[in-house]
Amino acid sequence: MALTLNPAAAPDLSAFLKKTEGGPARLDLLVKGARCAACMSKIEKALGDLPDVAAARLNLTEGRLTVRFASSQGDAGRVIATLEGLGYPATPYDPAQAVEAHDKESRRLILAMAVAGFGAGNAMMFSVPVWAGLFGQELGPATRTMMLWLSAIVATPCAIYAGLPFFESAWRSLKAGRANMDVPISIGVILTLFISFVETLLQGRDAYFDAAVSLLFLLLIGRWLDHRLRARARSAAADLLALQAPAASVLGADGVERIKPLSEVAVGERVLVRPGERIPVDGFVEDGVSELDNALLTGETAPLPVRPGDTCRAGAVNLSGPLRLLALARSEDSAVAAIARLVEAGAQTKSLYVRLADRAAAIYVPVIHSLAALTFLGGLALGLGPREALLRAAALLIITCPCALGLAVPAVQITASSRLFRKGVLVKSGAALERLAEVDHVVFDKTGVLTEGRPRLIDAPAAAIAMAAPLARTSAHPLARALAAEAGPGARAVDVVETAGQGVEGVIDGRRARLGRAGFVGLEGRAGSETELWFAFDGDTRIRFAFSDQLRADAQDTIAALRRQGLTVEILSGDLTGPVARAAATLGISDWRAGLTPEQKAAAIDDLTAQGRKVLMVGDGLNDTAALARAHAAMAPGTALDASQNAADLVFSGVDLGAVPDAIQVAKAARRRALENFGFSALYNVAAAPMAMLGLVNPLVAALAMSGSSLIVTLNALRMHGEGRR
Repeated sequence: MALTLNPAAAPDLSAFLKKTEGGPARLDLLVKGARCAACMSKIEKALGDLPDVAAARLNLTEGRLTVRFASSQGDAGRVIATLEGLGYPATPYDPAQAVEAHDKESRRLILAMAVAGFGAGNAMMFSVPVWAGLFGQELGPATRTMMLWLSAIVATPCAIYAGLPFFESAWRSLKAGRANMDVPISIGVILTLFISFVETLLQGRDAYFDAAVSLLFLLLIGRWLDHRLRARARSAAADLLALQAPAASVLGADGVERIKPLSEVAVGERVLVRPGERIPVDGFVEDGVSELDNALLTGETAPLPVRPGDTCRAGAVNLSGPLRLLALARSEDSAVAAIARLVEAGAQTKSLYVRLADRAAAIYVPVIHSLAALTFLGGLALGLGPREALLRAAALLIITCPCALGLAVPAVQITASSRLFRKGVLVKSGAALERLAEVDHVVFDKTGVLTEGRPRLIDAPAAAIAMAAPLARTSAHPLARALAAEAGPGARAVDVVETAGQGVEGVIDGRRARLGRAGFVGLEGRAGSETELWFAFDGDTRIRFAFSDQLRADAQDTIAALRRQGLTVEILSGDLTGPVARAAATLGISDWRAGLTPEQKAAAIDDLTAQGRKVLMVGDGLNDTAALARAHAAMAPGTALDASQNAADLVFSGVDLGAVPDAIQVAKAARRRALENFGFSALYNVAAAPMAMLGLVNPLVAALAMSGSSLIVTLNALRMHGEGRR
């Protein structure tokens, strides 16, 4: 329920302020009614002008407004009162309430659209016999009047209900002393119904009940498409934070282990992490030796050995041995939380087409209102009766209704999204296609994107594989699993003992054997590699197994296709230098960087953006999510982490990396169609307005013309089905 506040007597909402020790306060609000970049700009500017507000940022996807105050105190009541004055009701943010509000809006639009469709179809049933009189099949006066009243009985309640989303939005805007796009729509519908009732009562020839409800039906289609497209753009921050463990095992001063909620773990407490558990907070290893799976954080293909003195980051998985950590940061200050904040900061972008539509709307509303008023007053001055002057004004409002403009972009986006869906690419945000069409530089992560994301054994003799396989089958180490997979099912070693960070030993056919690092099998002083395993029976010859993460089969063709499109390519990876260098050399990519942290990847994207580059980021790991959110456009494979998929604008399934150049090609075609639709909409309104002002069209013809313009932009969008073919 929205809060309605009197600025002079606003209630105390200080309890909803989030305060940091010694830092500024923050307020999160759920804002209703904001649908476009113009709304976002208006809200952010108005709040930014308040004396105690340092910054305000609205996330249109979630309806979440974050207000940062200049000090540890802030006037939350004044912020909400300001929003109320702008026509945007707001309440303290509650994620459950936000989801409920979104679902409620979706249901409301669907129901309004269904009612409008029902009203339009049934009103037409009574209107068609009346229209037939235009072709020499005139109805008798009594029959004609009966048909009009039946049309009114069906169409009027349907139009009133279906028009509520527009009427309420227009009323809030007018109360705030402003006029948005819904104002002329509402006036046009109300005037059309009013004129139709007057004509029916006076037994005139002009009644347009069907036109009013048909207009709303078409407009609701556009609004629902926009709502659905925006709903797909979920924030990835919540999914990132969900990767943290919900609780932690904390060792007290008495040595007793206690389970504590993650949010209550304090800096300096000792945390116990068993094998298979996720590191709950950033910490320093006090005791224990193990290996960590950092794939989600850094993209590295090999586990990272840790021992006392090493630092672990939240989100990594402990693979082999128990660890005792000294907590270095609270959960909200962990590496995962920092990445989540980077993702949320980069989640909002203002697309070119949205800005064009907003600018057109800013011009449309005052111009059309002024022209409608001049048409009515001019008609009276020229001797037209009030009825004729009002008909011309209503026709002007209807024929210039921004339905075609409203459908221009969503129709293209839906058609392009459908085209890409058949090619295995899911488009999560309509604005993503606009940004994707503008990219001039493509950045790839290596592991899981350019490569298959799993190690494979390289050129090992079958006899050697067979000897080591029984021991490999007993280990959960990724390289051992790759060796076991190459060998297939078979016998397993017995009396197995695994040494964390070193390897596994056991008995095979009565002989003791070891599989692991070079030093573990007796090769002291040899520099081991993260992508090798050594195997040996006691006192026998050592056998080396080398592994690599294979490039995707079409990686080279994909890079070549991107270059043919005039794009430059770069690799930013958290993996080791050797594997990244080999992958770059094979693909002929000269620009690459290895060993990057998530923050460094995000900073690299920011640097490219500062240079004027429009970057497409293609990544799949947790270490990529911040960079995905900061990039101009982002793609992730379907095998990626959920958080990475949610941070990306597009997700492609399967193993076909060629989806990347395909998506860019379709996006560029979509941009052409959208600009064509914008151009047609502008020319249509320039030609239609004078015709209505001169009385060359009545409201019925105006509604048909408006519907025709919407049909044209939709048909133009459907041409997308023939584009983007490889």
